[in-house]
Parts: sequence; C-alpha cells; structure tokens
Amino acid sequence: MKPVKVGLLGLGTVGCGTINVLARNGDEIARRAGRGIQVVAASARDLKRPRSCDLSAVRLCTDPFEVVNDPDVEIVVELIGGTKPARELVLAAIGQGKHVVTANKALIALHGNEIFTAAQEKGVTVAFEAAVAGGIPIIKAIREGLSGNRILWLAGIINGTGNFILTEMRDKGREFSDVLAEAQRLGYAEADPTFDVEGIDAAHKLTILASIAFGIPLQFDKVYTEGITRITREDVGYAAELGYRIKHLGVARRTEQGIELRVHPTLIPQRRLIANVDGVMNAVLVKGDAVGPTLYYGAGAGADPTASAVVADLVDVVRALTSDPENRVPHLAFQADALSDIPVLPMDEVQTAFYLRLRVQDKPGVLADITRILGDQHISLEAVLQRETDEDAAEASIILLTHKVREGNMNQAISAIQQLETVIAPVTRIRLESLK
Repeated sequence: MKPVKVGLLGLGTVGCGTINVLARNGDEIARRAGRGIQVVAASARDLKRPRSCDLSAVRLCTDPFEVVNDPDVEIVVELIGGTKPARELVLAAIGQGKHVVTANKALIALHGNEIFTAAQEKGVTVAFEAAVAGGIPIIKAIREGLSGNRILWLAGIINGTGNFILTEMRDKGREFSDVLAEAQRLGYAEADPTFDVEGIDAAHKLTILASIAFGIPLQFDKVYTEGITRITREDVGYAAELGYRIKHLGVARRTEQGIELRVHPTLIPQRRLIANVDGVMNAVLVKGDAVGPTLYYGAGAGADPTASAVVADLVDVVRALTSDPENRVPHLAFQADALSDIPVLPMDEVQTAFYLRLRVQDKPGVLADITRILGDQHISLEAVLQRETDEDAAEASIILLTHKVREGNMNQAISAIQQLETVIAPVTRIRLESLK
C-alpha cells in the first residue's frame, strides 16, 4: 500500500525529532503500521534557521494553513504549542476529514471537549499521547492497558523543570532562585518559567489524565494549582529528617463525594519509588482496583522521547484508517455518550495530611497555643520537631506533621495561628500523600 502522507505544523525540537525517528526507524514503523509513513509538508515561522533534520524531501512553507489545506496530506501533526492558532488549525484539519496528532497539552486541556466532539462528528481520530509525560506511554496505558480497572487514583511528577529544581535543592542544599537560574541556563526552564514553577503545565496534563482515568469531561478550570516558589531548602531538609521527600505532584483521586484534582508540592515517604524519581525525569503512579499500583517512568521531554510518542500516535492512526470509526478506541477512553458528571470537589473539601513550618518566638506556651488552635479544628498531630534558628533573637522553627484533615479546617487553623503575636512569619504548609 502507498505510504500515508503527513503534514507537520512546527519544525522545532519535537518536529525535527519526529522526522528523524521516522527516517531512522522507517522500516520497523512500516512493519508495525502496515504502511509507510512519509512527511511530505511542513510549516515553520523561520525557514532559514538551521535544523537537525533532513528536510530535502519535505515541502516547506511559513503558513500552517497551507499544510492543513494540502490535498496530499492525510494526517496533520500539530507541534506549534499554545492555543492560538493551534485550535483553529486542528479544527480546520478535522473539518476536512483529516486525522490529527498533537503534543499540545494546553490545547487538549482547554479545548479538547470541543475538538473531540468535532472529530466524532467527522469520524476522524485526534491522538495526543505526546501531550502528557513526553515519551512515557501513559495515555495508552490508562486508556487501554488498564481498561479492565476502576481507576482509584493517580499521582504524577509530570513537569521535569520543577522536579529538577527540587532535586537540586535536596541534593545540594541550594535555594530555589539559584537552581531556577541554572535550569534556565540549561534550557530546562523558559525565560518566563511561570507555567512550570507555578504548576500550570502540570495542571494541563493532570486535566487530561483525570478525564481518561475517570471518564469525565476535561475541566482544567477546576484543578487546584499551587507552585513550588515558596519551598525553601529548610523545608527540603526538614522533610528529609522526617523521612520524606518533596515533589511537585499532580493528584487525581476518586472519592465518594467526587473527584479531587490538584497540583501542589507534596511530601512523599522517601521509600516510595516515585519519591526517588529525580532530575528532569517524569513518573506517573496509577492505582486500579484490580491491578493495584503501577508506576510509569521515563523522559518527560526532549526531541526523541516526545517524537517517540508522536510516531506511536501516527502508527495508531494509520492502523485505524481502514477501521469503522465507531469501533476505534474512544478519545477519552470512555464512549463519548458515556462520560460521567461526577463532580470535581472544591479544594476546601479535600482531605490530606499536612507538613507545617512555623517561625515563632522561643518562649514558653507557644506550642501549647498552636496545638490548642489545631485541636479546635479537629486536627491531630503525628510528629513535632522544634529547632532553634536564631539564639540571639530568641526565635525557633516548629515543624508539625498532621494526620488527615479537611482543607477548609486547616485554612481556618492557619488563619488563627497567624494571628498569634508569637508567630513571626507566615506559616509554610505542604500537603502530604502516603500514596498507598
């Protein structure tokens, strides 16, 4: 059979990586797909920029709509990023009956419901494995490999920049700002690192994972999001002393009341495998009722790892070209008319354990006042540490680990604690997950 012809939108790191993987492994890929896969057209804003891939057989242009409208192109691969003009390009491709592969997590998280509805109506596939965790096939694992399970919860280190920063702070005792600057020099973090360090990138990815795991619509606006900018090397050190490591986790959990969707710094027992995922690597831990916990680990970014996921999606689409659209794997794992309206819980209703660090005057009765306030909110303690931080100023740090408590109760307790005259700095809190 003739090769399937592909058009690329974007010739950056992942675009060139995709071309290189198809060239390097073309015969193997054709054996898996049943047909060859050939990139025939591509768009990029700057065609003169040096690139690490052979474009001699590719028609190049600066207008991505020219690729979408090319009658030879059967599959459009969107690698531009962002939501504009990506949304318009993807909908235009679908409107022409073309299949789409994308690595764009923001596009899927924010506009996926609209895009999948359009694809369903046109009988085409939108594949997005590369949108979450780079080269880790986590979408396929949850959507297909675990389809016999009721997914109970998942937790993921799904942003390599944040994980690199926290790893360096732990291993080398460095401050957040110092490591962030290095991450920018190394190319792990953008000049504006907000999406990475404030958890927005991870929230996009968690939105997608939760939808596939629980069969709910994509609901990015309901994800609680908290970054790592307030984490200090003292917090990292105290966590280690207590037997924990701090990771920036995306957590989605099914409860009787609804679904928890949250991204925040988290203390994890250091014996857990996911607590030992370091540097820029990603990992997702998924617990199903039948299989129990399963861990998926690998490179969450980079040319070849992400291209691996893009090409895997291309193979799936090519395999599906001759199949009845009604018999294909659903975009969000569950049949389109079977998505659930399970509510997403407001963060005040979520229950977790907490790490609290308080800077206080070193005088009698301080700890008693604090524990009284916690008791009024039905918050019990698991562990207490007190460290003298400034002998001359008679100041100390108190570190508390709590048992599980409703978030709203903790908010009220912290508000009351910060009214105490003996508490001389804002309370630092980090949620704690046992991940059992």
